[in-house]
Amino acid sequence: MSWRSGSLLVAALAALPTTLAAQNFDTVQVRTVKAGDGVYMLQGAGGNIGVSSGADGVIIVDDQYAPLTDKIKAAIAAFNPGPIRFVLNTHWHSDHTGGNENLGKSGVVIVAHENVRRRMSAEQFITSFAQAVPASPPSALPVVTFTDTVTFYYNGDSITAFHVPPAHTDGDVIVWFRHANVVHMGDTFFNGRYPLVDVASGGASSGLIGAADRVLAMADANTKIIPGHGPLGDRVALQAYRTMLVTVRDRIKQAVAAGRTLAQVQAAKPTAEFDAVWGNGRITPTLFVEILYQDLGRRN
Repeated sequence: MSWRSGSLLVAALAALPTTLAAQNFDTVQVRTVKAGDGVYMLQGAGGNIGVSSGADGVIIVDDQYAPLTDKIKAAIAAFNPGPIRFVLNTHWHSDHTGGNENLGKSGVVIVAHENVRRRMSAEQFITSFAQAVPASPPSALPVVTFTDTVTFYYNGDSITAFHVPPAHTDGDVIVWFRHANVVHMGDTFFNGRYPLVDVASGGASSGLIGAADRVLAMADANTKIIPGHGPLGDRVALQAYRTMLVTVRDRIKQAVAAGRTLAQVQAAKPTAEFDAVWGNGRITPTLFVEILYQDLGRRN
C-alpha cells in the first residue's frame, strides 16, 4: 500500500464521523446554544447546525444525520414552533446533509452550492480513506443551487451564503447572519481540533486559510462564529486557528519542496506546539500531517 491508502486507511475509523451502523443515535442529545439575536447553534452528532428563528419561521444550516431529525425538530420547537422552511447545506458530507431526505420529503426547500448537488447525485470515493459514499436519493438533493452567493431576507435579517475557493471541499459555503453578527463557517473552521482537508472532494489547505482570512476581514470583536465542529467561537478563536494552519502548512510545504518523505516530515513533528490544543479530535497530529503532505505534494 502507498501512504495514501495505507496509514490513512488505518486512521479512517478515528478520523471520519462514526458510521451510521456503529453510531447509537438513541443516546445523542441535541444541545442549543444561543449565538446571537434570533440565531442559535445546535450540537448533537456530526456538524454543528445553525438556526435562524423568528416570525417568518426557521432556516437551518446543515442537518446532521437522518436518525436525529426528530430530535433536531424538537430542539428547535422549544424556542420556535414555526415551520422549518429552508435547509442550507455548507457542503456535501453526510454528517451535514444526512437529514436532507427527511426534511426534503416534508417540504423543506434544500439549498446548496451547485457542487454539493453534483457530488450528492453520484457515488463519491474518498481516496484518502478508501471510503465509497453512495449517491443520495433524489429527495435529499438540493433543489435550489447557486454558484457564488445567495441571500435570504428572513426573520428581520439578511442571511448571505457565499461560496469560497476549495477548502474543506470544492462546495463549501459560509453563511453570514448580518444583523445578528453571526457567521457559520461549516467545516472550513474546526474550533479546537485539526481540520480535515478532503483532497478527493477538491479540498485544499490554502482554501481553509483563505476562508479564515475572509471571515476575519468581516468579523469584529462581537462576532460569534459557528464552526463545523467544536464549540461556538469568535474572532480570537478563528485567528488562533489561522495561525496554526499557516504555521503547519508552511513547515510541511518547505519540507515537501526539499524532497522530504512523509516519514521524515512526521518525525520532525511540525505540529508539536499545537498538539495540546488542536490534537485531541478525530484528526490526530500524525494524520493531520499526512493529509497536508498529500495536499501540498500534489502542488509541487
